[in-house]
Amino acid sequence: MYQSFSKRQMLALTWWNRPVLQRYDGIICDGAIRSGKTLSMVTGFFLWSMVSFQDCAFALCGRTVGALRRNIVDHLHTWLGDTVDIRESRSENRLTVTDGAGRRNTYYLFGGQDESSYKLIQGITLAGVLLDEAALMPRSFVEQACARCSVAGSKLWFNCNPEGPEHWLYKEWIQKAREKNLLHLHFTMADNPALDPAIRKRYEAMYTGVFYRRYILGQWCMAEGLVYDFQRSKHIANALPEYGRYYISVDYGTCNPFSAGLWCVTGEKAVRIREFYHSGRDSGRQYTDEEYYTALEKLAGGLPIETVVVDPSAASFIATIRAHGKFSVRKARNEVLNGIRLVATYLQEGVLQFAPECKDTLREFSLYRWEENGETDRVCKENDHAMDDIRYFCATVLRRQLRRKSEENE
Repeated sequence: MYQSFSKRQMLALTWWNRPVLQRYDGIICDGAIRSGKTLSMVTGFFLWSMVSFQDCAFALCGRTVGALRRNIVDHLHTWLGDTVDIRESRSENRLTVTDGAGRRNTYYLFGGQDESSYKLIQGITLAGVLLDEAALMPRSFVEQACARCSVAGSKLWFNCNPEGPEHWLYKEWIQKAREKNLLHLHFTMADNPALDPAIRKRYEAMYTGVFYRRYILGQWCMAEGLVYDFQRSKHIANALPEYGRYYISVDYGTCNPFSAGLWCVTGEKAVRIREFYHSGRDSGRQYTDEEYYTALEKLAGGLPIETVVVDPSAASFIATIRAHGKFSVRKARNEVLNGIRLVATYLQEGVLQFAPECKDTLREFSLYRWEENGETDRVCKENDHAMDDIRYFCATVLRRQLRRKSEENE
């Protein structure tokens, strides 16, 4: 079992059982994606807890319980093999694990999604906690989870991908790991011997800018400069598709600009073939919802639009579209940073292209920037309206289309 692990993965797996390292109160693993830190740390967490305790409670924490199941729980039978028996109660978000010696422990699943999540874990007494993707959780939740570990011999287990250098987890836990008596292991892709070189190259080609530095190089670095690496030679369509599946994405504004793009999806590419852009502030004239709907119909141009994806806060405009009964309309997914990362990946892979006539989109790509010196990643709230409707399209429509296409090809 252990022959396939690298030296650093073996440390994450067995540190708790090494005399020179047993003194640590926990471990924190950070670094590149696909570096094997989750596999080795989770396996080590279960081995440690089953060897060290009997009839105790532990916490498995993720951004959401759903993400925790996808990232960890669904893989436990593969990772742990026949060494333990795992029984899950999905209704209670609980695992009961029994080993061959008859030792049994309980593992509760928690999601640390927002500032109120710390209340979910209050009151429980734990012998250990594993925090998967800890940098994505609120500080209040992480600190509450750690505070629940009051059983003698309890330990803390963290893993995460890097964020910005001002992130509280980096400043208060990673930089102070020695002070907090934590073993800190930093991973790169080279630490995962199971990662095929071709797959590694694929991941290296997926990201640019801050996302490359964080996910590939494993650096805690600032998001700065332009958000997207937009290249006219790569991203301007030489010819528009003659047919495909058509969608419209909308970022709604009254005083602020209203931006809408008409997309044609063919195979594994999406081309923004034309757009509508209106700024009530710049033009001195605010449009009504009915006027925006008229512009929407003109943008569609009689094409068979499958869905209009709209800024989820634009309730009145969504109601107007539905009242006309011509277009199917959906509220867009609006997770900003995840959406930006998705758009950046699609740009890097050449999935997204734009007609030369989409002047406002091209203008915004050259101006859309990260805020400087922020504690968290934030984009400047200007020159972002076409950028937002593109993000809505990618997160709500294109991601589903490409995932479905990938599944059909398997």
